[in-house]
Amino acid sequence: MEEKDIKVEEEVIETPQGEEEISEETYQQMSPLRLVLRRFFRSKLSIVGLLMILFLFLFSFLGPVIYSRWGETQTDDRPFNAYFDTEYHVQDPEGNDVVVLLQVEKVKNLNDKAAPSKDHILGTDTRGMDVFVRLMYGGRISLFIGFIVVFLETILGILFGGLAGYFGGWVDNVIMRIVDIFNCIPTLPILLIASAVLNAYPSLTQNVKIYLLMIIITIFGWSGCARLVRGQILSLREQEYITATEVMGLSTSRKIFRHLIPNVMPQLIVSATLGLGSVILYESTLSYLGLGVQLPYAAWGTMIAQSNDPVILSYYVNMWLPAGILIVIAVLGFNFVGDGLRDAMDPRAKK
Repeated sequence: MEEKDIKVEEEVIETPQGEEEISEETYQQMSPLRLVLRRFFRSKLSIVGLLMILFLFLFSFLGPVIYSRWGETQTDDRPFNAYFDTEYHVQDPEGNDVVVLLQVEKVKNLNDKAAPSKDHILGTDTRGMDVFVRLMYGGRISLFIGFIVVFLETILGILFGGLAGYFGGWVDNVIMRIVDIFNCIPTLPILLIASAVLNAYPSLTQNVKIYLLMIIITIFGWSGCARLVRGQILSLREQEYITATEVMGLSTSRKIFRHLIPNVMPQLIVSATLGLGSVILYESTLSYLGLGVQLPYAAWGTMIAQSNDPVILSYYVNMWLPAGILIVIAVLGFNFVGDGLRDAMDPRAKK
């Protein structure tokens, strides 16, 4: 049964004696979508999460169009004069130790580990590539992988969960045992092994590895969505309207995908939104460990991996800290939006 918010507006008319009387009542029904949106935008955390996601999309997809001075893999190899201070320990005529500071000028052809400047907003990395530009392209990779993986997981979850929940019996037993097997497999170690196997084939291009990585993450991530869909359909198939569809002689596919799945979509949307943050973390973790998106392509995890060098960790914070901040913003933003949608779609919520 659809939940509707009823607004009662009373039209008040003043009588000559100064008394008020109610002449009529008007009723305005609010649609379920409008009701969900109103509840969603009443939550401050939901709005904050939405602004975070909007910022990431504008930064990642529109940023390189506006700030196009440097490319994703372009290095700053312009010749420039670099100055290095060298210390020498000598003795004066009286035999005392004296430290002589000598400044040496050297011409470099690679502007690596540069400090933030007007030419490079966040400096350059160890390969002389602009850190700020690579943050934008790294966001494209992370968001693209996240959305594609969640979409594929949802499709598989709807297919197998819908069949298990509707037919029950041996179909349900077979599909749920497969789901149990996937739930028992430790996801991160399997992803590490699979990524290592992909890196063992140098003939595979980087784009092909990214697509294969998405497929692997999807294979080991669809079981949770299937279990959610199956549980919801087990409850919905006992409702009166499903009995009515059987009397009308509708086909099984029409019952599942026209009448049952649409009623599960609110829970699926919430689950998919919350799952986006987890997928981004998986991709970043694999890239950090050297098994995900690799150089020369940019990825937030790959940029953080530069902190493995103690020198970069201590003295070149601009190379790895911004990528970590963007990962935090992405995960928090999707979690805030997911929590807001969950509360907004709860029929028992009063606000």
